[in-house]
Amino acid sequence: MPESPAPSSGVPPVAAPRLVERPFSDLPGWTADDLTAGLRAFVNGCRALSAQARWATVCAAASGDALSDADHARAFLETYFVPYEVAAADGRAEGLLTGYYEPLLHGSRLPTARYRYPLYAPPDDLITVDLSSVVPETKHMRLKGRLNGRKLVPYWTRAEIDSGQASLAGRELLWVDDPVELFFLQIQGSGRIQLPDGETIRVGYADQNGQPYRSIGKLLVERGELRLDQASMQGIKAWGESHPDRLRALLDENPSFVFFRELPGSDTGPPGSLGVPLTAGRSIAVDPSVVPLGAPVYIASTTPGDEMPLDRLVAAQDTGGAIKGSVRADFFWGFGDRAETMAGKMHQPLRMWVLLPKHD
Repeated sequence: MPESPAPSSGVPPVAAPRLVERPFSDLPGWTADDLTAGLRAFVNGCRALSAQARWATVCAAASGDALSDADHARAFLETYFVPYEVAAADGRAEGLLTGYYEPLLHGSRLPTARYRYPLYAPPDDLITVDLSSVVPETKHMRLKGRLNGRKLVPYWTRAEIDSGQASLAGRELLWVDDPVELFFLQIQGSGRIQLPDGETIRVGYADQNGQPYRSIGKLLVERGELRLDQASMQGIKAWGESHPDRLRALLDENPSFVFFRELPGSDTGPPGSLGVPLTAGRSIAVDPSVVPLGAPVYIASTTPGDEMPLDRLVAAQDTGGAIKGSVRADFFWGFGDRAETMAGKMHQPLRMWVLLPKHD
């Protein structure tokens, strides 16, 4: 399970990924996928990309006939793009595909005996340092912290925030009834909160404390408390129900903490890091130091549970603190029970090809 879609927490990107040009015939299922769905997701992202010289021509051309059916979409993509297989520096071309979704929580605008776990807006003392104008190679890194006198120090960890050491009074957006669901909301990065009167509010990622993400599922496996095949979101929740006295300590093992903002009501997906709504089944989160944000990407993987092929065109429209490395992506499943089930179980092998404009 990945960290919430977020800017880099300051962890250096994996060095020297390899992008190897390949023919379209190398892409598994290229002639079988409904490419119009993936192309439409890319076109949705053009509202954020079209001002960039790299994407201006293809965004302007991606309309009309190109979106009419799979054959036209395939012809358009083969005319304007070149596929590059993504590989690690050592040439390894297989990696990991996880999943995320938009969860539904129950909450209130005021704290009560039931609703007592707060979602916070970004605190005033959280500082972000961007050095990219001075050191261009740091453009995907953001140093975060707080001032202690005249010294910039790391921002408070999850454990420190939950114990009240951070000054967050007055920054509460909402209160929810389940600390575990709140923890996973932070990992997903966006979600919906249903109030007692039935109103539903959407919230999304606003900022992060700059601390590194640590997988509590992996930690439980390392401790021998879960098998690898049990370390899904559902398995972790079940462990928490069986060990309520140890749950808070486990959650605090992940020092990363996410702050939220309230989003306008919408029938579309939640916004990703690109700034456009995510498309269920056609948007992914990537490491932007490897794959350009907004690019079409072709993935070859399997669906969790039945291991059926999952070969399709998607768009790289999101990022995540846990999504680091060359052949690494996070698949957006959407909203609802099935999305939750599939995202929680997804831990699949992955190959991926980024499609870059010709003459890029």
